[in-house]
Amino acid sequence: MINKVIELSEQNLYACYQCGKCSAGCPSVKLMDIMPNQVIRYLQIGKPDKVLQCKTIWICASCYTCSVRCPRGIDLTRVMEAIRLIQLRKNIDYIKVREISEDVLVSVPQIALVAEFRKHTA
Repeated sequence: MINKVIELSEQNLYACYQCGKCSAGCPSVKLMDIMPNQVIRYLQIGKPDKVLQCKTIWICASCYTCSVRCPRGIDLTRVMEAIRLIQLRKNIDYIKVREISEDVLVSVPQIALVAEFRKHTA
């Protein structure tokens, strides 16, 4: 799977030496089950299932803080997007749009709904 992530993201994941600057700067890291640098590490050591089953790839807000902080120039936001694409290509909907209550649809900003649907629906 790492080769597919590298192909889609156009990032050299083997360049990461696990300094942790991406995780230290991430504003969403408290909500993640594995830290952003660990996502890369699991891919490096051949454990893609850990990455595909984690919440981190969906929580990533693509704010580019990690990419700006990376001393190796790895754009981790592109890596996260590539992993999400791999998951979505399995054609599994993680959100059932018809099951969202009308109260939520009215109260949540439309841009937030569109972003979530993009990330969680096939």
